[in-house]
Amino acid sequence: MTPYAGAILIQALFQKLSFKERLRDCFQHIGGQSIFGCPAVTMLLVVHLMLGFRKLRGLDYYHEDPMISRIIGVRQLPNVSTMSRTADKIDAKGVINLKTLCRQMVLDRVSTECCPRVTIDFDGSVMSTKRHAEGSAVGYNKIKKGARSYYPLFCTVSQTGQFLDVYHRSGNVHDSRGAMLFMRACILAVRKRLPQAIVEVRIDGAFFSERLLNQLNKLGVLFTASVPFERLSELKGLVEGRTHWERIDKTWSTFEAKWKPASWTSVFRFIVTRQRVKKQDKKPIQLGLFEPRAEDAGSSFDYDYRVIVTNHTTQNHLVMRFHHGRGGQERIFSEAKSMAQLDYIPFKKLISNQIFALSAMLAHNLTRELQMQAKDRECGTTQKRNTLWTFETLSTIRQNLFLRAGIFKRPQGKLTLVLNSNPTVEKEFDCYLSALKSAA
Repeated sequence: MTPYAGAILIQALFQKLSFKERLRDCFQHIGGQSIFGCPAVTMLLVVHLMLGFRKLRGLDYYHEDPMISRIIGVRQLPNVSTMSRTADKIDAKGVINLKTLCRQMVLDRVSTECCPRVTIDFDGSVMSTKRHAEGSAVGYNKIKKGARSYYPLFCTVSQTGQFLDVYHRSGNVHDSRGAMLFMRACILAVRKRLPQAIVEVRIDGAFFSERLLNQLNKLGVLFTASVPFERLSELKGLVEGRTHWERIDKTWSTFEAKWKPASWTSVFRFIVTRQRVKKQDKKPIQLGLFEPRAEDAGSSFDYDYRVIVTNHTTQNHLVMRFHHGRGGQERIFSEAKSMAQLDYIPFKKLISNQIFALSAMLAHNLTRELQMQAKDRECGTTQKRNTLWTFETLSTIRQNLFLRAGIFKRPQGKLTLVLNSNPTVEKEFDCYLSALKSAA
């Protein structure tokens, strides 16, 4: 019996993508491979996270499960100590190979869809720990102040909502540390695989620098970047002295500024936007009463200003909406941290923690790939560059499909996985298995 009968979809996906063979290629340079070698342990980590477990000790709760053993391709799963010892054998080359595999799998999907444009977002995200881990440091951490952490820089693809690559860093570095070389490597990887596609990049104010923007411009990519007001005080006078704004809707208005920092030699397009927001009323109000307020009263509203620098040539409102699409990356971070345990640091060694983070990224990406294999694209390119599919979260896929009770039987000597009768589940399984061309 197995409580994870739905994990047969994971097995079918791994077979479709030749995931086991590709993992074996990542670690073939490591000698002395045993039955529980680096490929098997890495695959088990990915499955472990897809099933919803956080700590490695969660392995003890399905150590004898026949379905998971079949996915990994072993008779018996390794224990936690074996997994830790095997993870310690992985070297820096293994990490690089696994990152390359992650990047290749995402580009395989984008190439299959023949996307006319690829939008990649860059941003850092804090991964905190309560203990000492190699390579971690105390840095800016507004949620867990004083905690040691990593601060990796992630690259995500907007069209598929997947992680393309990651640059691991300690927690006490600035967002821009090492960003230039990392961005260049990601852009060139996309260009090499999709030479005809338009590449677009979105970054926040932490990466604002003439040198970086010039590099993006030379690479021939279209970019937007937030401009930090706190570093360029002269922008305040420019905005305050503006009298004519181009109205977009009831909330947003904009204008294009003919301006550049005094120290810059390059000229880029600066677009100033303002958002009409309700002003917080801090006056004391007697309990039980209310203060009538006109909807259009000027005193009840204020403006929130932002500046975007870009080399786009489209209209201001299109550039603004394109840049605001960066919010989709925050949703990717949120889902990967809460459902694939991307924010968890289980090991003391740096490389082992890097492998765990890459396994979490693969767990997220593979869940998206499973849905893209079975479903057609539901929308085209939008102004905000939203995902081309409407995805279910990993938690929903896990609860509806993966966590299904089943039993292995051998009617007439043929191994068969039997689940309880449920028309909705049966329809979903047929959809996924037929798309994956599984013989299950």
